[in-house]
Amino acid sequence: MTKVHNFSAGPAILPQEVIQSCIDALQNFENTDLSLIEVSHRSKEFVSVMGEACHLVKKIMKLGGDYEVIYLQGGASTQFLMTAMNLLEKKAAFTNTGTWAKKAIKEAKAFGNVDIVGSSEDKNFSYIPKDFDISDDYDYFHCTSNNTISGTQMQTFPECNVPLVCDMSSDIFSRELDFTQFDLIYAGAQKNMGPAGTTLVVIKKGLLGNVTRYIPTMLDYNTHISKDSMFNTPSVFAVYGCMQTLRWIDKQGLATIEKLNTQKADVLYNEIDNNDLFEGTTAVEDRSKMNITFVLKDDSRNEDFLSACADANISGIKGHRSVGGFRASIYNALGLDSVTALVNVIKAFK
Repeated sequence: MTKVHNFSAGPAILPQEVIQSCIDALQNFENTDLSLIEVSHRSKEFVSVMGEACHLVKKIMKLGGDYEVIYLQGGASTQFLMTAMNLLEKKAAFTNTGTWAKKAIKEAKAFGNVDIVGSSEDKNFSYIPKDFDISDDYDYFHCTSNNTISGTQMQTFPECNVPLVCDMSSDIFSRELDFTQFDLIYAGAQKNMGPAGTTLVVIKKGLLGNVTRYIPTMLDYNTHISKDSMFNTPSVFAVYGCMQTLRWIDKQGLATIEKLNTQKADVLYNEIDNNDLFEGTTAVEDRSKMNITFVLKDDSRNEDFLSACADANISGIKGHRSVGGFRASIYNALGLDSVTALVNVIKAFK
């Protein structure tokens, strides 16, 4: 079987051992002689999977009993709505760093006042805004840690005296962080966590219950916390895939994962910076280590480059339709050999 170098932005590459574990479970889950996708989510075997998937998140993030972990459906797009519905009483602060931040801002405006305290829209989201103030009278501050389309990433997070909410969909578990600085984290699973179909939410206890509006049952975080993510039928396959991926992450450790991710990013950025035909699209200090965006200076040759990538079994390199160019998503499970293969194509193209 020919190896394909998968640079897709999501659903994205998974570790081979995770894929094999999922295949095995699809055929015979936990010696039940049933497939994973036909067992009851109330069975003791799957309840154990959900429990481990939640436990591993807290273990890897080094969080204590003051945090809750739940798995939901609807992707990060539903979290744009749920965070505001559950937390926004009067006003909230946001940074606008790209497409996904703009979508979160749009949803929040339905529930209260939204102040954009920092924005990079003036330069097409090519940098992370800094040196902004977050006053103490906000209900919370919301940011997006990594921007898949524009290729920027927050290297640090602001200190503030209000709850810190972060969309970590595209860089969760890719580096060491002090996760206790966050009050609510959400992330679609399909980048670094597992297959598409479930969404992780990590919530600090005591954060909820401060809004006066009625919250529909399915959109109330407390509903899912009280039922251990089992209020409705969870995405059984996706949660199992997350558990297996979290085992893989835990085995390596975030320090090791971050080191490799930095190495991969350095190799690719170095070639882009030193190749006369290409250039990066983001501020150097804000470059993402997950989604590397770049362009050909002569965009009339774009199709030739994409053809060269296809010949080298490189997949998913085309930039987002809203910005064009190229994007190499180098999530945790992508090996350095794949990055080297792309670098070789870039060199040969010159």
